[in-house]
Parts: sequence; structure tokens; C-alpha cells
Amino acid sequence: MTSLGFATPPFVGKYGGRQSGYEGWHNRSFLHGGERSCAKRTFRVRESRSSSARIYMMPVGVPKVAFRVPGGTQAEWVDIYNRMYRERIIFLGSELDDELANQIIAVMLYLDSEDNTKPIYLYINSPGGSVVAGLAVYDTMRHIKSEVVTINVGLAASMSSFLLAAGEKGKRFALPHSRVMIHQPLGGAQGQASDLKVEAEQILRIRDALTYEYSKMTGQPYEKLIRDMSRDNFMSAQEAVEYGLIDRVIEGKAQ
Repeated sequence: MTSLGFATPPFVGKYGGRQSGYEGWHNRSFLHGGERSCAKRTFRVRESRSSSARIYMMPVGVPKVAFRVPGGTQAEWVDIYNRMYRERIIFLGSELDDELANQIIAVMLYLDSEDNTKPIYLYINSPGGSVVAGLAVYDTMRHIKSEVVTINVGLAASMSSFLLAAGEKGKRFALPHSRVMIHQPLGGAQGQASDLKVEAEQILRIRDALTYEYSKMTGQPYEKLIRDMSRDNFMSAQEAVEYGLIDRVIEGKAQ
């Protein structure tokens, strides 16, 4: 199973017109290798030939942790998001598109089939994304038997705020300094006048459907939501509680 929307990019820096960077860190095992170990990691950095100064750069990528498969004899290194899936935790941490939505749906279906008596935790820090992809995740949340607990840990904007509000009633949370933003769907089209008319009708239809669902999830009147979503509407975590998008702001340490 792959992580949801987190890739390990090559890390390259520039100094004095020459490139310098780490040497294949993310492709090497932590269990072997001279300067890398599972207990303490040190990173070797090339030095620019044009200067005696050194630039130390920490590689950017997905952290890996040790995990022993039940029944296995030794641990293996897996990326931290795959490890979290095994604890029924899913991260929505980037712009939502069809590929990311399909991955989230697949994990939800698997976890639900494995044990539908335990909740699934969806942590959100996302600017939103595709409405169609978001509705696919939303329908899956409604379809599975497992409760889906939603937690806003940064920004839940646009379609991500919709998924945040779609969590199990009473189990929609946010951290104190997180923000929520709601607005009406965005769209664009070009072509013949008849095609533009069809696109406009579809956007209005989607807007009405989303507003109706927001109304059910928040308890706000449909007309008020139409007004509030006419422009980008940002809320603090506490304002989101008062609006009905979430149920509680998490203060203090996790229990």
C-alpha cells in the first residue's frame, strides 16, 4: 500500500553556481551503510569546489519507521504513513485529486473490511481540490460501517472542509490554531455557447447539492449557507464549532 500523496523528491541545493546535495539518502537502507544507522543518522554533504564553505542540508522525504509484521521474525522499514494505516489513521495532506481520492477510498474499504467495529481517523491539512474526487470520498465515508473521525490539524479549505464536516457527529475535531474555509465550487469552461450553458448548469447543480449537504451537517439554514459561501469564508477552530462544522476543539494532550 502506498502513502497518500506524499512523494520523496530528489533534494538538490545550489551554491556558487554548482549543485550540492545528499547522496542517495532515501534509496539506502537504514540497517546498513557506513554513515547511516537506525540508532543515529548522520548525513554526508558534498562540498562545493568553488568555495571552502560547507552547506549542510537535511534531506526532505517520507520518514521510515521499523515495523514487524505479525508472525514475522524481524522488523522491516516502512514509510510512516503506511505504518499509520495499520493504526487506522489516514492523512489527507495535499490537494485532493482523483488519484489521492482513490487511495483514500481503497484504504477505507480495506480497514472497514478488516474490522468495522473500530473507527477510522482522518487527519486533514489540505487546501481542498476536486469536487468530484471529494464527493467520491464522502460517499465512501457514508457507505462503510466504520465510524470516520475527522481531525483538522492545519487548514481544511474548500472540499476538505466538506470532508471535515462529514465526519461522525460528535467526533469532528480541530486543533486550536487550525482554520476552516468554505466557499462555493469553482469552475471554468470554454467552447461553444451550448457547452458553456451545460457546464454552468452542472456547476450550479453541484453548488446546490453541496450546500444542501452542508446544511444537514451543520444545522445552518440553506439560504444562510448560500450567502456565507458566496466568497471565501475563513473561520477559526472555535468559530467552526459555533458554525456547526466541527464538534469540539482539542485542547491539551491527546488522550
